[in-house]
Amino acid sequence: MNDRMTTHWGTCTLARFPEDPRDRLRAWDASDAYLLRHLAADGTRLDGTVVVVGDRWGALTTALAAHRPTLITDSFLAREATRANLARNGVEVDTARLLTTRDVPPDRIDVLLVRVPKSLALLEDQLHRLAPAVHEGTVVIGTGMVKEIHTSTLKLFERVLGPTRTSLAEQKSRLVFCTPDPVLVRAASPWPYRYELPDDTGALSGRTVTNHAGVFCADHLDIGTRFFLGHLPQGGGARRIVDLGCGNGVVGLAAALAEPEAEVVFVDESYQAVASAEATYRDNAGGKAEFLVGDGMSGLPDASVDLVLSNPPFHSHQATTDAVARRMFSGARRALRPGGELWVVGNRHLGYHVTLRRIFGNSELVASNAKFVVLKAVRE
Repeated sequence: MNDRMTTHWGTCTLARFPEDPRDRLRAWDASDAYLLRHLAADGTRLDGTVVVVGDRWGALTTALAAHRPTLITDSFLAREATRANLARNGVEVDTARLLTTRDVPPDRIDVLLVRVPKSLALLEDQLHRLAPAVHEGTVVIGTGMVKEIHTSTLKLFERVLGPTRTSLAEQKSRLVFCTPDPVLVRAASPWPYRYELPDDTGALSGRTVTNHAGVFCADHLDIGTRFFLGHLPQGGGARRIVDLGCGNGVVGLAAALAEPEAEVVFVDESYQAVASAEATYRDNAGGKAEFLVGDGMSGLPDASVDLVLSNPPFHSHQATTDAVARRMFSGARRALRPGGELWVVGNRHLGYHVTLRRIFGNSELVASNAKFVVLKAVRE
């Protein structure tokens, strides 16, 4: 869905990435517009180093392109959306500096604009990483929908950067104003976080998992993955296995331990997730592995893998959607060899069996409990 956002700096045509004519969700929201209105009305100087953190689809970066901003994002999709939106609006891509959360940030920041993420942990990690570059004169403004900004959000800004207050709400969105305190004594960042897997996880029992900030279920094994681990395929002789949407890599690690001769490919659109998966794998296994940040299976050739394992997300930021799962399933079918299998765990209510039958022509129930199902689809 293409949409137009009018700002003080002009009108931008924006779209999410990848573009899907069925997707009715906009590439910007009221909180993006609120922040841009404030910058214009307040006369904020943007002639120094402007850093935009967590821009969801590139709306802020595109609107402020004339000021050569630096984008820092954990999302491959957000990064590619920003590239596409800059080009869509006639802006050279190298006008903006596009960094990931794993890159070294700028050493000085004069204006820091933060799109508050769903994950408080990711915000904490990024503020700690950026704090050394913030100085007494840095303008720090966060933005988000009212339901995304909590007391804990404000306390986090205060704890890491300095005194913080909020704006009045407009169109269900709110701004966060933080005044950097150059003499603030802050604790060290707690990220990455590591924990041992519980004793009832078979070959994984007692092994250490690494979670960088923002990765789903950072401090314990989530119940969906735990259920999946108890029902993974065994002894199939797969030569190339993909952990699709790998998160911290626990599922791929289990597959590697079960099939030590196989190459395991860990794929996620989150840079933090792929870094977590690589650390988890390197600490616990020594076989062949590949670690890819990308849009699902798009980076893998046709008919190149034997087995795909996935616990797909069903949220895109605050929106509930099956669009991500549909892309993942379609990509898996394309990348599987004939006879190759996709194994999926998901909440029962999501109806993945219907989607799999539509894409693969088949779907088999492997296991279920009151909350989850494990399904198998075969590339015919």
